[in-house]
Amino acid sequence: MSKIRLTRLFTFEMAHALQDYDGPCRHIHGHSYKLEVTVIGAPLVDETHPKNGMVLDFGDLKTLVQETVLHDLDHALLLRSDSDAALVRVLQQQRHKLLLTPYQPSCENMLIDIKTRLSKKMPENLMLHSLKLWETQNSFAEWYASDEV
Repeated sequence: MSKIRLTRLFTFEMAHALQDYDGPCRHIHGHSYKLEVTVIGAPLVDETHPKNGMVLDFGDLKTLVQETVLHDLDHALLLRSDSDAALVRVLQQQRHKLLLTPYQPSCENMLIDIKTRLSKKMPENLMLHSLKLWETQNSFAEWYASDEV
């Protein structure tokens, strides 16, 4: 059976700060992120099914990514969970969309987190093939399932 890869592009706005970083990214700043999600699977072969011939409905992929990833990340501020307690308290009191992470919120670590979130929710007949997270127009990180050991 032939395998087909489907990719969908998502965009979202998010801010972060890289704690103890030795450059300007140690300050809270934001990006317009692009996320490419690619899944792989065999097209459905069932003439009686309305999704015959599809690996996955693009709308279903959109819903999966929105619910699993973008709901939390879009228009959020990501900080490491051991960030300054007073700052965290003020942000929470002012009801900012704050996400405290156990990791440094670099593009690379965010990509691993996104991979983990999506992998847990993949439909049985599909595999997550690859992810690409664009932090700027010129810079991105990539993850491929084939690179996993």
